[in-house]
Amino acid sequence: MQIKDLARQTGVSAKTIRYYESVGVMPPPRRGENNYRQYDAADVERLRFIASARGLGIALKDIAEILAARDDGIAPCDRVLDVLSHQLTEIDRRIADLLTLREVLQTIQQEGASLPRDDVAGEHCVCYLVKTYRQSGDVVIDPPFALAE
Repeated sequence: MQIKDLARQTGVSAKTIRYYESVGVMPPPRRGENNYRQYDAADVERLRFIASARGLGIALKDIAEILAARDDGIAPCDRVLDVLSHQLTEIDRRIADLLTLREVLQTIQQEGASLPRDDVAGEHCVCYLVKTYRQSGDVVIDPPFALAE
């Protein structure tokens, strides 16, 4: 099958498939007489594993290690369990960070609601609270991902 067929069967774009090939998580494909990439059922299964692992937030580096072990005939189950454990720890940390951020936002919102709303300079209103919260000694939140901008 060609790359468009692989993309359709797996839900992974052709561009992403080519990227996975360039970083080594997908092996270089065989080439047909027309030099088109050629894939088979094993490629479909490998790509489904990669896509599912990425959907769980597993890093490509970890996926590459898991697949390399499998390619070498070694069951990667212990490595997968380690990676899942790391993911859970990281998610717990992110949840804690987000809960702290939520508390800070609620505090700023509650305090800001009682302040004037006509302060164009932003020195005696909620804008001042937003501008100075990091300097006030409150917990500084650095989320691991950007919130909507």
